[in-house]
Amino acid sequence: MIGTGYLTEYAPLLGLGSKMQAVREIVESIADTNATVLIRGESGVGKDVVARAIHAASVRHEAPFVKVNCAALPAGLLESELFGHEKGAFTGAYRRTLGQFEFAHNATIFLDEIGELPLSLQAKLLHVLQDFRFCRVGGREMIHVDARVIASTNRDLEVALKRGDFREDLFYRLNVVEVHVPPLRERREEIPMLAAKFLAKFNAQYQRRKELSTKVLTLLEELPWAGNVRELENVMRRLVVLSNEDHVYEALAAARRAMPSRELVSTHSGPSLNGYAAEGLREIARRGARDAERRALAEVLDHVHWNRAEAARVLKVSYKTLLNKISECGLAPQSPRNAV
Repeated sequence: MIGTGYLTEYAPLLGLGSKMQAVREIVESIADTNATVLIRGESGVGKDVVARAIHAASVRHEAPFVKVNCAALPAGLLESELFGHEKGAFTGAYRRTLGQFEFAHNATIFLDEIGELPLSLQAKLLHVLQDFRFCRVGGREMIHVDARVIASTNRDLEVALKRGDFREDLFYRLNVVEVHVPPLRERREEIPMLAAKFLAKFNAQYQRRKELSTKVLTLLEELPWAGNVRELENVMRRLVVLSNEDHVYEALAAARRAMPSRELVSTHSGPSLNGYAAEGLREIARRGARDAERRALAEVLDHVHWNRAEAARVLKVSYKTLLNKISECGLAPQSPRNAV
């Protein structure tokens, strides 16, 4: 039976738009299973929320939700964080310490940013996922846990597989059920509702009574949101704490300037006045955004000599997204030798 916490807190969030409705259907269909889940999507799209929704909808919802950020610690410390250590296992290990997998017994463990897990730990994690048995660092006692595993990544793991940065057997072990969370720019119908949710949250937190004007909301709907829901949340926080509408627009302008690809104003000569009248402001803004994105993409690709993998890292998008953008913008390297 799906928990009431899921129905009241997470189900409404996953039902704001048609694309997230598809995510909700997957979450609810696997609620009564222990299937391992891999959540994929760009940074800031809400992978953490989806992971918590899976836990809240599951039969383990009354047990802890244990989160481990695989990118936050170096390999040596991360192994101890995951599996614990015995007293004297290494310098500074003055007592036995339980790992997060032990804390997740009969519960859910969320391995955030699994794509950053060092190769040295991938083999051990693979063996743990096979039978959920492991030893603490420096120990010999075999420990058995019953944990539901959810992992997430914003990396293109297929590219990591080809490079040898990620184990193929671990990938298939994690990817039993895959959930793709679309970027906010593909979920624009959710922006007014998400903005209202964040506005209410921060009004309550800072004891303000801010409201969104129609023109500000229109501008919010037109921003590219390269930082996705997290960026929208941060912008709404600024809107609440700043004092007047001039500051509101200043905050939105800062959001535009945060990455070159978010510039909405084209620097090349625009159409005639009749052209503006025919297009309308929204189409002009969209065209300006497309032109700015194309210029920024071309500039980065030229800078890295068309090393697409490096360009994807610089622009903080997946390799697949970068290839789609290159195709959409009709870009091609001047010298095929430089393409990667």
